[in-house]
Amino acid sequence: MRLSGLFGERHRHGSAGADCASHDLLIRAGYIRQHAAGIYSYLTPGLRALRRLESIVREEMNATGAQEILMPIVQSADPWKATGRYTTIDATLVRLKDRRGHEMVLGMTHEEIVAQLAAGEIRSYRDADVVVYQIQTKFRDEARPRAGLLRTREFLMKDAYSLHVHEAGLDEAYRTQLDAYGRIFARAGLRDVHTVRSATGDMGGSSAHEVVALLDVGEDTIGFCAACGDAVNTEVLHGAGECDRCGGALDRKRAVEVGNTFKLGRRYGEALGAGIVDAGGVRHALLMGSYGIGVSRLLGTLVEQHHDEHGITLPATAAPFDGHLIAVGAGNADMGSRVHEAYGSLVRAGLDVLFDDRDVRAGEKFADADLIGAPLRITFGARSATDGTVEIRERRSGEVHDIAREDVVPAVLRLKQRLLQRGA
Repeated sequence: MRLSGLFGERHRHGSAGADCASHDLLIRAGYIRQHAAGIYSYLTPGLRALRRLESIVREEMNATGAQEILMPIVQSADPWKATGRYTTIDATLVRLKDRRGHEMVLGMTHEEIVAQLAAGEIRSYRDADVVVYQIQTKFRDEARPRAGLLRTREFLMKDAYSLHVHEAGLDEAYRTQLDAYGRIFARAGLRDVHTVRSATGDMGGSSAHEVVALLDVGEDTIGFCAACGDAVNTEVLHGAGECDRCGGALDRKRAVEVGNTFKLGRRYGEALGAGIVDAGGVRHALLMGSYGIGVSRLLGTLVEQHHDEHGITLPATAAPFDGHLIAVGAGNADMGSRVHEAYGSLVRAGLDVLFDDRDVRAGEKFADADLIGAPLRITFGARSATDGTVEIRERRSGEVHDIAREDVVPAVLRLKQRLLQRGA
């Protein structure tokens, strides 16, 4: 992709209204643009980063045996009325009527829809212990959207649901999904990740956990007990200042929730007539688990953790481009030809490269490269014209590699692989 034709501008100075570093940088680097409070458009770099995170999530979910489906965001209110959540959830759930006067909702989650599907698709224990998931836009009319992608009203979410006859099947799926979360967040490059007990809230059920990343801008307060090692979202404690398991003192830290898991029990199966006959011929209401990851929030959290004073420093797994190609001092036609030839070779090798082909000062090119944050900057400069040397600089570490011009493609492929392997 050529930078001269990239839709969207970069901005040198802070963004008005941005209330955290990730919000500011995602706007300045041309990843997102605000449409309304808590609602964003994703420009090309932002969408590319989202797609890379989606790929990680999809690969790890598929590896657990989960099956991808896609469900509607506009839903009939009937199943929500059947479970009672149509009236118990506040204005966060958007209610509307279609042209025929039927009451509808905008999907903020899909437990009701999955249970309704299961009522028609799952009859026997042979069909049970299955996990379905989707990666889809959700809408929750949050009262106070803030911090860019960290608290939005419209967001991209992976939501998965497991369907069972017995508790043993739910327990196994629950462990499997939490293990997958660990792999997803490790591959994405997320730091300071913890699994903590949380409240079940409107979801209901017997137990719930959150996967959180420690961040000072986070809205959640997590209590860590040094005595017994437990970790809990302090909303569970209802104001208590000590561990509810051993009475020990809690070390409180701020965090952002990036994933959640719920053991929902049989509430949704009972309400929506989803039943399963076990091996002994006994009918049970469907037993469910629910497992969510905020994909767009994950992007915001990663930028909050991975940036410096010059711009975004996303890990190679999440960065929108593999490399940023720059030519400086390319006054002669021969060097210009060499740069274009290198760009074509990099693209043919399967690399996603952003080529700064603009006729602007070198300082502006370098500033944009740092702001956008591709993990490798490939620079054709004065030495490229004299002795054929190309500089490859790693965005996060600052490490510089001087490479012969004819070796640029294998060098970039090798460095990309090294960055992916070490999560940098």
